[in-house]
Amino acid sequence: MSTYMANAQTVERNWYVLDAAGKTLGELAVEAATLLRGKHKVTYTPHVDCGDHVVIVNASKVVLTGRKLEEKTYYHHTGYIGHMKSVKYGTLMKTKPCFVVEHAVKGMLPANTLGRAAFNRLHVYAGPEHKHQAQKPEAREF
Repeated sequence: MSTYMANAQTVERNWYVLDAAGKTLGELAVEAATLLRGKHKVTYTPHVDCGDHVVIVNASKVVLTGRKLEEKTYYHHTGYIGHMKSVKYGTLMKTKPCFVVEHAVKGMLPANTLGRAAFNRLHVYAGPEHKHQAQKPEAREF
């Protein structure tokens, strides 16, 4: 008996909707990364991009446990000398809740071409509405 190996022609992509309301950021990111990579499928092949599309709604209602809203900080550098910027997650959740979710999911994807392709299939919305009804996404509980 031979081992099944998926290839780009045999991959079948589905659409899933994850509701982030009341869920912790880490649990949401793990579930999204698993769906984006295709690890929930029987036909998962590590060297092939066999993941699905993921739509995350209610990103503004995601929960951070403990005192992370006050203590956790997001850093980025502008490229200029001495221009290290920092923002608390509490501020970031008020201004850019979609970015917080995207950043968490991106950190759980591999840092190669497969991870970048998977990240392009992630769609995050701050509210309950999304514009992907035509694809008939399936609601997924986690």
